[in-house]
Amino acid sequence: MAFLYNKHVSITGISACVPSAKKINIENPRFAANDIQAFVKNVGVEEYRVVEPDVCTSDLCVAAAEKLIADMNINREDIGILVFVSQTPDYHFLPNTACILQDRLKLSRETLAFDVPLGCSGYVYGLNIIAAYLSSGQIKKGLLLVGDTGSKTVNEKDKSAAMLFGDAGAATILEYNEKAVGIHFHMATDGSGYKAIIIPDGGFRKPFSTDSLVETTSEEGLIRAPKNLHLEGLDVFSFGITEAPKTVKKLYEAIEITNEQVDYAIFHQANKMMNEKIRKKLGLPEEKVPYSLLKFGNTSSASIPLTIVTGLRDSLIDSASKVILCGFGVGLSWGTAYTTLDHITVSELIEY
Repeated sequence: MAFLYNKHVSITGISACVPSAKKINIENPRFAANDIQAFVKNVGVEEYRVVEPDVCTSDLCVAAAEKLIADMNINREDIGILVFVSQTPDYHFLPNTACILQDRLKLSRETLAFDVPLGCSGYVYGLNIIAAYLSSGQIKKGLLLVGDTGSKTVNEKDKSAAMLFGDAGAATILEYNEKAVGIHFHMATDGSGYKAIIIPDGGFRKPFSTDSLVETTSEEGLIRAPKNLHLEGLDVFSFGITEAPKTVKKLYEAIEITNEQVDYAIFHQANKMMNEKIRKKLGLPEEKVPYSLLKFGNTSSASIPLTIVTGLRDSLIDSASKVILCGFGVGLSWGTAYTTLDHITVSELIEY
């Protein structure tokens, strides 16, 4: 069982950045109005943000990081580790985008920096990685950058994905503090389900070719090419409503807490129907489970911090809140964190 406790570590700041350009689903000319209305009702996405062609995930993360560093008045020399979690890096194979980000953010050359190519579970995994480095006290501050520009991977004709994924980037500061309550984690993986969310072509297993551009129509009427994101909706739905409640319950049992010790539960913003089933399975009241889906869609690894910035900013600035953070998806991988956010800095949402 992957139960982990990283003591003496706290999350002290969170920021998020989205593109300024909006896509309104009801205005989508490719799909029938009744199909769109059903999608909005069930999936919960009215609009989402899309980057310009020359903008990358790293650009959104830099904007989020610069804002947070300024708001917290952080000395850049104090940041000892930078982790970039994304499936849409600047360069497909190498170098790591984290190395580029170290330079762009003018961090010390002594900074440890690397990429983690995860999606929907990526925020929780990224927190765990940095918290593990910080808990010994040898590194005092860490910067977690997460996000994706999913608009670059989906086929606009694919109704399973074209109206779902939004672009976003986020930054989180973690710090070593001997008095901090620390962060509890439960982490898990099931690689047998890797085909449920996949871009088939473009890697070394299936290199990009002219065939990668050829669109086909599935039995469900989904149009996409091998270079596009392929989402097996029913498999993902079944996975989400099964494993997300389990991971939260397992962490509850491991650290002996209940819903009473949780002020907010922030879940990866997969889709409204799925997330509502998860919430109800856990018996969590609506007021404890915020959403950002409606206006920003599924923003992959950025969805948890984006939901915090857009839904909980005032509450977290003014109080100490005990929170569950749960991410689940591509891999398949999933994880849950439990910690206290104590009067943290939450920057205003940035539009790029």
